[in-house]
Amino acid sequence: MDWKSQRIDALLEQALVEDQAASDSTTNVTIDPDLRAAASILAREDLVVSGLGAVSRFFEIFARLDKRAQAQTRFEVVSHPEIFDGVRAKKGQVLAVIRHNARVLLSCERVILNLMQHLSGIATNTRRYVDAIQGTHARVLDTRKTVPGLRALEKYAVLCGGGTNHRLDLASGILIKNNHISLGGGLRTALEHALERRKAGQRVQVEVRSAHDLEEALEGGAEAVLLDNMTPREVKDSVVRIKQETRWIPTEASGGIVLENIREYAETGVDFISVGALTHSARAVDISMSIAAE
Repeated sequence: MDWKSQRIDALLEQALVEDQAASDSTTNVTIDPDLRAAASILAREDLVVSGLGAVSRFFEIFARLDKRAQAQTRFEVVSHPEIFDGVRAKKGQVLAVIRHNARVLLSCERVILNLMQHLSGIATNTRRYVDAIQGTHARVLDTRKTVPGLRALEKYAVLCGGGTNHRLDLASGILIKNNHISLGGGLRTALEHALERRKAGQRVQVEVRSAHDLEEALEGGAEAVLLDNMTPREVKDSVVRIKQETRWIPTEASGGIVLENIREYAETGVDFISVGALTHSARAVDISMSIAAE
């Protein structure tokens, strides 16, 4: 993750602006402006870390927003060499120690924790799904079911949890879904138009919901197949049918797949399993920040 990219920079700045971190009324009237402090970011449960790279960036951006803080730019973020994004941390482990001006630490505390709790929650959730299909051929994919504006960060968190990113956005690939088929003249017509009109290098994937749809997709030249809302038995039968083709066609299962049944789907031989719950249903994990004067 490039934490200094223009897109991420704008997201982090907006978080600070939203919280009015540069106008912290309570901190400004209670804390000595010259006080230095050390803040420890602590895992209060077992989790997979994600978002550590944003910590330093928040303070750099804060210095731009608060002119009074510009004189307090000296800070240090230290994490254990074995603690970084993507690592499993145990309850009670210190994820990082920050030494900075006390006012700045207090004003940035909430946005740092909000982001780390959210991203680490997604990473932790993803790791559960990845662990559940360990030893099978399948890989866990994310979806576009993300919080508006946070997709890049949430998909990064999926990677931290061992998952694989699907399309980043609508421009990243062609996936003909049920509504495209309904509005585009049927599966065969929509597929034919996609193959004719696509940009160079784009693979055409088609969503199918039945054996009949699958046959149409294969006959029409689909280059990848999404097996949507099928039972594990139906997915297995579809994978067997697709393997009868002379060309390799990637297979993906989606719809109604949860932690309790993902292994059953993985054992069908499907290549990928997409799970919206990785992002849209991830619980924020418990991470705290303890601050003490130095």
